[in-house]
Amino acid sequence: MLQVNNIDVYYGNIHALKGVSLEVNEGEIVTLIGANGAGKTTLLKTLSGLLKPKHGTILYNMQQIGGKPAQGIVKNGIVHVPEGRRVFANMSVEENLELGAFLRKDRDGIKKDLNRVYEMFPILNERRKQLAGTLSGGEQQMLAIGRGLMSKPKLLLLDEPSMGLAPIIVQQIFEIIQTINQEGTTILLVEQNAHMALSIADRAYVIETGRIVLSGSAKELQESEQVKAAYLGGV
Repeated sequence: MLQVNNIDVYYGNIHALKGVSLEVNEGEIVTLIGANGAGKTTLLKTLSGLLKPKHGTILYNMQQIGGKPAQGIVKNGIVHVPEGRRVFANMSVEENLELGAFLRKDRDGIKKDLNRVYEMFPILNERRKQLAGTLSGGEQQMLAIGRGLMSKPKLLLLDEPSMGLAPIIVQQIFEIIQTINQEGTTILLVEQNAHMALSIADRAYVIETGRIVLSGSAKELQESEQVKAAYLGGV
């Protein structure tokens, strides 16, 4: 479904991604783990068209998308839920969700998906007329994911969905991610919470200072001494 081949990405003179290659197969949850500043967010921004690779290729369903405009990438079915939630604080919950569908023309489908988001996140239904900026952090994360789903993604890019959330809310968010995947959406999950990410993923990659240093099944990485020492607290 997605093949990233040896891409290099720069911020000015800073070489942020160095020969990164990975793949995501249809139906999978693939996670990318790494420390702060390792290049995780840069990779998602590149996949969603916000940054252009200087070298290498990005293939989505065998079509080259590296460097294409973000709007076209969304139309193709790749949707990015950014780090930090980024909801529109002065708009209502429902207006935020409707914005997620701004490229769609199928009104009946939009209404159906809106109802599905409310089923998945009942608290958003309760707060549908409330300003998004007044929601708790966990509710805003649910809104950000719901807004992403309104774009009808085939591949959902999730950037640090657990950031700043209480453990009980993190558990809820990860259960929802699994449900989204089980309903047919492929997921590339970027996370610092390696334990949670590896617990739901099929496969995983580890990125350090802009390079992929390890890859394998989630189970293999959970059992890796290197991963245990660096990301799982040595357990």
